[in-house]
Amino acid sequence: MTRQIVVIGASAGGVEALKQVVGELPADFPAAILVVVHFPAYSTSSLPAILSRAGHLPAAHPEDGDPVRPGHIYVAPPDWHMMVEEGRVRLTQGPRENGHRPAADPLFRSAALAYGRGAIGVVLTGNLDDGTAGLSSIVRRGGVAVVQDPADALHPGMPSSALAYVRVDHSVPLAGLPALLVRLVTEPLAGHDASGGPDLLRFETDIAEMEPYALHADERPGEPSGFSCPDCHGVLWEVREGELVRYRCRVGHAFGPETLMAKQGQEVETALWVAFQSLKERAAFARGMARKMEARGNRFSHQRFMEQAAEADARAAVIRDVLRHASRGGAVDDPPPLRLHAAGQDGD
Repeated sequence: MTRQIVVIGASAGGVEALKQVVGELPADFPAAILVVVHFPAYSTSSLPAILSRAGHLPAAHPEDGDPVRPGHIYVAPPDWHMMVEEGRVRLTQGPRENGHRPAADPLFRSAALAYGRGAIGVVLTGNLDDGTAGLSSIVRRGGVAVVQDPADALHPGMPSSALAYVRVDHSVPLAGLPALLVRLVTEPLAGHDASGGPDLLRFETDIAEMEPYALHADERPGEPSGFSCPDCHGVLWEVREGELVRYRCRVGHAFGPETLMAKQGQEVETALWVAFQSLKERAAFARGMARKMEARGNRFSHQRFMEQAAEADARAAVIRDVLRHASRGGAVDDPPPLRLHAAGQDGD
């Protein structure tokens, strides 16, 4: 018996990386390859055509229930999680994971559950930490974990995260990956599938497949974290597996720690822009009222409204400085030192 399935996750820089890998695989490659690359939900993916032209193996977006055939490449369509049961592909619009649908983690977990030691998980170039939790599941079930050398990746975030939290079997540059995959899918398997917490693995796989019992279960894995889900604002549960910590809300949105931090930063930035707009509107309204009071000869009310406009402008300028700092490579949660503005000094 040999390994039957290769699951690959990639994000930024992933198209070029995949072209290089599949372009060097032989036409008689004896395992199926399932690929997730992060694409926007409403985009049109030409990746199957690109990969088909790059090498000898046919690539396609599968339909739900399509059989898994050796020597074929299956590419997750935009806005669909692609998963695998033994012998067939599943497509689902389950909750986003790490802010993405498709995401690598659901595919990797389903491969671990269905194929155990017959699965090979591969994490390629990309940002943040999608693929880390799923790759850990493959290792716990006796499969093989392969990670692109971060020094060789256009975007080292995903490979670096996997190496930090998963007992990876192989970390290689892209140039060495095709030969490694050929060796792994042709060498005989030894031993037995490991258990690796199958209850949690099946439960999370069923969440992605939108099984009613999993979506509506009162008991959730992990402990309440005190943090809210960036996607739905429900409570996040903290799930620990060894050193790996991740988060999942009641309806199923899931996040690695780096992705959660990034999503929180986006929420902070959105809130800052809303506050900036509200303060500028307040300042404009106060100046308009001040002009009306001046026209009526009410100097006291004119002065009060002008002071309120200046105060709003000064607060808006502080927020503007934070946003400027973020746009120049800083972070909205690491603002520059705040400076006070004299009343009326900054009215743009």
